[in-house]
Amino acid sequence: MIFIVLGLAVILAVIAYNMYQENQYRKQVREQFGHSDKDALLNSKTSHVRDGKESGGKGLFVKKANKAQEAALRNLQEQDEIFAAKAKLAKPSAIKTDVELAIEDDFTDEPVQHTVIGLNNEITTQAASDEPVNLPSAANQPLVSLDELSQVELPWFDPRFDYLAYIALSEAQELHALPRLSNRHRFQIIGCTMDDRFQVAEPIPSVYYQGFVVGLQAVSRNGLATQEELQQFNQQVDTFAQLMGGKVLHTDLAAFTEVAQALDTFCARVDQTIAIHLVSHSNISGVELRASVENLGFVLGEDGAFHYTGQTGSPMFAIHSLTGDAFTNALLDNQSYKGFSMLLDIPHAPAGEKTFDLFMDLAVRLSGQLGLDLVNDKMEEVSTQWLKDIRNYVLARQEEMVKVGIKPGSKQALRLFS
Repeated sequence: MIFIVLGLAVILAVIAYNMYQENQYRKQVREQFGHSDKDALLNSKTSHVRDGKESGGKGLFVKKANKAQEAALRNLQEQDEIFAAKAKLAKPSAIKTDVELAIEDDFTDEPVQHTVIGLNNEITTQAASDEPVNLPSAANQPLVSLDELSQVELPWFDPRFDYLAYIALSEAQELHALPRLSNRHRFQIIGCTMDDRFQVAEPIPSVYYQGFVVGLQAVSRNGLATQEELQQFNQQVDTFAQLMGGKVLHTDLAAFTEVAQALDTFCARVDQTIAIHLVSHSNISGVELRASVENLGFVLGEDGAFHYTGQTGSPMFAIHSLTGDAFTNALLDNQSYKGFSMLLDIPHAPAGEKTFDLFMDLAVRLSGQLGLDLVNDKMEEVSTQWLKDIRNYVLARQEEMVKVGIKPGSKQALRLFS
């Protein structure tokens, strides 16, 4: 009997040791690929912007609702104005060495003037030709090589999260109508004109194209595009190319998906919004609230929140009501508030200590002007150590973004985290 008991004890000890080893291994994996500074959050709630999943206790982050998909997001001209980054030089191809990039158009009744960046870095303006330039080519042969199109780097796209397709036409074509290639994800169509310039494709009379680059943004706050959505996009591009009399080259679906999935996982991890609440012991009038926040540079937006842009030109911080209700001119003139929440969107705010210091400086100034307390979600007054921990956490997440080549607050980041 004693031997049986000893044997069972030995077996249990081995099982317990194996469980310990497994837990240690999992801990190492979490530390390697997760956040080693998670404890700095003081067991606070972490709400990720896209999925709202929470972990831990209460009191640090607030979920920011996903933006509704609007028709304006699919307006290609607006997309160009919002998301076109500073033009990069196109790589010279083996056949053509004079590829130019048109980055700004003025669609008026006057002859169209284009700002063009050439390979020699000279910036010029030129008028678009009213007549198509028909290049000699064999029957049904593309006017531009698909390989050439796929090698050109365009500032409208990032191949890590834009799934691209290339169309080469056999005859110069006007674009009579824009196709609709997605219902859930943003897409853009960039056209290559007959004089080898790239610009946002628009149905403009007398503008002829020899090819197109079509991109679907597969990673955003809407989540990662599914395989079915990407395949449907390919089918829609094929239909568009057939109508235009062109040939198509698709990005390898499996290779793109592997990269996009890794990027999407990374984005979901860093995509968080910090919130600090300013609360009154009684109430403050909407008129007083508005006057104070506008005096510091906040502007009421169409979404019912106040936004601070500072010198960057892009929104850095936001102020929302504690209840989540939108601020309106009518309500601010006639209603009182218990307080408000001030938010810092980590991917949208410029990286660096100065940004967080400015965030806290504005919060402290508003607290002093309106007689408000700075508290967390548990209505506990924030401490110096709490602010230090949060500051370190924000800087660490933004440093992660910088390391993968996505600068917080940049146009690239605003598009990816939209």
